[in-house]
Amino acid sequence: MDITLKSTLPGHQNPIFCVEKGYYKHTFFTAGNDKGVVEWDIEQNAFKRILCAVSSSVYALRLITGTPILAIALREGKLLFVHVEEQKLVASIQLSTKAIFALAYMSWKNELLAVGEEGTLYVIDLATYKSIYEKRISPTTIRAIAIDERLERIALGDKDGQVYMLDSADFHVITESKLHSMPATSLAFIHNKLLSGGRDAQLVISDPNQLTIHFSFVPHLFTVYGIYPHPEAPIFATVSRDKSLKFWSTADFALLKNMSREKMQDGHHLSVNAGAWSENGQYFFSVGDDKLVKVWEFENK
Repeated sequence: MDITLKSTLPGHQNPIFCVEKGYYKHTFFTAGNDKGVVEWDIEQNAFKRILCAVSSSVYALRLITGTPILAIALREGKLLFVHVEEQKLVASIQLSTKAIFALAYMSWKNELLAVGEEGTLYVIDLATYKSIYEKRISPTTIRAIAIDERLERIALGDKDGQVYMLDSADFHVITESKLHSMPATSLAFIHNKLLSGGRDAQLVISDPNQLTIHFSFVPHLFTVYGIYPHPEAPIFATVSRDKSLKFWSTADFALLKNMSREKMQDGHHLSVNAGAWSENGQYFFSVGDDKLVKVWEFENK
């Protein structure tokens, strides 16, 4: 396995909070504390266009699988749905007056899930772009969400370090457990396990059925902001406030690559806030407080 830095893309004027793969094969999206959502061209290593203007910071982006629709979550509690091909706003929903921090898509129900500052789970029907259900899950902020399509379950992580497992059929809480001593900031299902990262700098591997901890380790010096399974290869990436991104084996959780500024001059020099794989897994995109976008090329030798 080899991962190299393909390009560093400047242009954002403020910290970048989220990144998402593109609708077109050689594009991707970024957004944060700027006035718009940006689309980039991987082949040209360059800015492509401002997809749309926004009225407040963007904390999450989600391309709806198999469609040209990009969901955009705003600090003001609003959800935007933009048609990428037509560059047109198709719907806007005011879910809350508080920030929406994370989005997830349930393909088998064609529903988008949103969570945020109020600790409430919102369910949006993507056939009508209407909010069809909401449920208070936590007494505090929920920053992380992950979906297991095989089990058809939803994991949520809150500011108290509590992780909740929900049934996607009726959204009841199956089980919950305090897996972190500080806020849970990232979640991912990998190989029948739930991985959770927190502000306590722990990566916890647990059983998704009982939320019992198998083991945990410290992958970064500070908060683990994201956990991203490769779409095909047996690896996953993590990003952190410690300015680094790392790549790990899903088989034994061995560290494969450390892309920190200490290891390479071209690494991020401030907090790495988010990452995303391209559709085919050839590229990994990382964004951070340094206002830079980095494109990493993956080669499975």
